[in-house]
Amino acid sequence: MTDLSKITGLPDELDTFQNIAKEGQQITAKIEKKKFGKKYTIIKGINGEEVDLEELAKKLKRKFACGGTVKNSNIELQGDHLSKIREVLVKEGFPPETIKIK
Repeated sequence: MTDLSKITGLPDELDTFQNIAKEGQQITAKIEKKKFGKKYTIIKGINGEEVDLEELAKKLKRKFACGGTVKNSNIELQGDHLSKIREVLVKEGFPPETIKIK
């Protein structure tokens, strides 16, 4: 059985809305230090109404083998993943020119 899109109700393989929505994003990834000097990779600028942030965060956590969460429309990943984040987001369908690494 195929999964259905939460937004359009179409099967995921037919749902082009996700691809169009990903092209309009301006994504910024940066490192922040939080409690006890721990580093977090913060990904901002992804519209949660157009892209399923929870599902994207789950894929990123699985890819980087780390913990993380979605807070205030930002994805927070434990650890420093700036060197690989652009490559992974491009594989997820985001255009490389819309991704800024700080």
